[in-house]
Formats: sequence, C-alpha cells, structure tokens
Amino acid sequence: MRLLSLTLLAVWSAAALAATDMSVDPETGLASWQTETDGIQVRLTQISPDQARAFYQARGFSAAAAERYARECVFMTVVRNIGDAPLRHQLDGWRYVVAGQPPRAIRSKAEWERLWKQQGVPESARIAFTWAQFPTAQTFAPGDWNQGMTTYSMPRGGQFDLHFVWRTLNGKNVNGSLHKGLLEQVRCADGNP
Repeated sequence: MRLLSLTLLAVWSAAALAATDMSVDPETGLASWQTETDGIQVRLTQISPDQARAFYQARGFSAAAAERYARECVFMTVVRNIGDAPLRHQLDGWRYVVAGQPPRAIRSKAEWERLWKQQGVPESARIAFTWAQFPTAQTFAPGDWNQGMTTYSMPRGGQFDLHFVWRTLNGKNVNGSLHKGLLEQVRCADGNP
C-alpha cells in the first residue's frame, strides 16, 4: 500500500508540474500559455493580426500576401531545454485539437513556401519568412532555446489544445526516448486585441 501511495504521489506531482499556465500581457492584452514537463518548456504567445501584417510587410510581402498570413491563428512559439539531457523536437509530430474535431498538423514551412511562390512573393521576403518560423526540427543541448512563429488554421478567437512531442537523447539509444506534452485551452488572438 505504501508503494502504491508513493507511486500515485509521484504521478500526481508530475501531472501538477505539467499544468498549463496562462498569462496576459497588461500592455498588449495578448495571452501566453506555457508548460514545463520532462525537461522541456513550451510557450505559445499570441501574435495579433496587425503584428503579423506589419512584420511581413516590413520584410517585402505585398499587402495581400501579408493579409493571407494574418488571417491565420499565429503564435510566437518558444521551446527551452530545461533538463539535463539533449532533446530533439520535430514539428511534424505536433498536433492541435479543436473540440469535436480530429487532430490537425501545424501548417508547415513547405506549405507556406508553395503558397508564397504561387502568390509571387519575392525570394528575399520568402527567406525572411522562413527564418522567422519556428524550426521544423532541432536538437537542443541542456539550456538551449529557440523561438519562431507557428500557425494554426483556425478562426480568430478559436480555442484548441496543442499536443507536442519530443525525444530525450541519451548515449545508447540513438532515437532517444519519446515524450508527450500538452498545452490546454490555447486561444487564438482576436482581430483587435
């Protein structure tokens, strides 16, 4: 019985550490969602449509192309390795789930690149776009972090849960150990935050 109690306590403690924390910037009104679990910290911060438009128009996008991007649900995504072992993430394993709908993949850089070429976005603007997006795959040493934009095909103000995966790398297991995490009740920025 004592072992069962200790096991349950450990599981509940780990679950409590993995809770989603939500905060709102008092100056901008934009919200962030963050969780820390199994050596990783993941944070999504809303990017308003006006911020998205301005950012890409300043990098050579036409008003129409910048508007196309601003119609998406856009977040600044930050991943930090807060553990003791290297970790690797791949965005193609991340899924967002809207209540009552099947899981969806995050729109990839390759999908955006095809769209931007079709719309005639200049190469220099496409390069700036690619560098501003969150990396498709990356290995993080302990203490490393990175940030970039991610997009979700949802209406403004829409809500979803983000299921993310990563691998903790260790010497003997080349593929590492698979981990899963969750950010709950993430909400897209409204049209005018």
